[in-house]
Amino acid sequence: MVRHGETTDNARQIMQGQTQGCLNEQGREQAQQVAQRLADEAFDAIIASDLRRAIQTAEIIAVPHGLPVSTTPLLRERDWGSFTGRFIPDLKGEVWPDDIESEPALLQRAADFLQYITTTYPGKRVVAVGHGIINKAILAVYAGCTMREVQRMMNAEVRILSTTAERTATSAAAAMAATSAAASASKASTTADAAGTAATASAE
Repeated sequence: MVRHGETTDNARQIMQGQTQGCLNEQGREQAQQVAQRLADEAFDAIIASDLRRAIQTAEIIAVPHGLPVSTTPLLRERDWGSFTGRFIPDLKGEVWPDDIESEPALLQRAADFLQYITTTYPGKRVVAVGHGIINKAILAVYAGCTMREVQRMMNAEVRILSTTAERTATSAAAAMAATSAAASASKASTTADAAGTAATASAE
C-alpha cells in the first residue's frame, strides 16, 4: 500500500477529499523515490484510486515495471462533504456536517477493497495507491481494530500487507465490532459527563 505523493493542496493544508488534486514538485520527487525503492520488486498489478493525484503517483511507480495502472473508486479518499476545499486548521472545533462519509461506510468500502484485491488477484503481488484516510481505514480493517488505533500514512509512505479473502472477512468483522464498541463507549462517556456537569451545577 502506498499513499500518493504530496499535492499542492496538501502543502496549502486544504481538505481535498474526493477532488482530483495534483502532485507538486515535492510529490513527484516522492513518487520517484518510491519507484526506485520498488524497482527491483516483482509485481503483478498496480492499482490506484481514480483520483488524479493517486493515478499520477501510480504511473510513476509503474514505469520500471512496464505495467498499466488500473483504477477503482473503492480507493478514493473519504468524502469530506461540506468540509471539502476548506483550510484544515479552520475546521478545528467545528461540528461535522451530515454530508461527510461516515466511519462505518468508510470501513465497509475499505473491506470491499480488500475483498476485491484478494478475489481478483489471489496469490498475486499488487501495488495499491490510495489516500491518507482510506488507507487508514484499510489498515484498520486489515488489523481488525478501530481507525484511531492506526497511525496515519505520510505522503508516499509504503506499507506491506499480506492477506486472503477469508482473513479479510474475519478482520473486517472485528474492525466493525471494535468501531461500534468504541462509538458506544464514547456516547456513554459523553452522557455521563453531561450528567456529572448537570449534577455539579445543581449542587452549586
